[in-house]
Amino acid sequence: MAAQKEMKFNLGEIITRSPRLETVIMVEKFIKDNSAEFKKTELFNSLPKKIMWGTFNVILKYLYDFNRIGIDKEGHIIYIWNPELAKKFINKKRY
Repeated sequence: MAAQKEMKFNLGEIITRSPRLETVIMVEKFIKDNSAEFKKTELFNSLPKKIMWGTFNVILKYLYDFNRIGIDKEGHIIYIWNPELAKKFINKKRY
């Protein structure tokens, strides 16, 4: 199994407002559609709508913390969320 690279979020000065839900969804969908194609800066520059760098880092941290994205050893951002697998665990009977 390939080692996962540590992702840095540059949240030294956290922005004072939270990203809008539509912005989080836009970034997540773009990552899902382009999984493993872009590194962090390339991804930021390729988004369909421009957002602030600080907002982008807050969104990436959220997606990373909730296991929706990962980063490979070369630094490419990968979409790793699997809703079908999550449903199996949620619906599994516990004895």
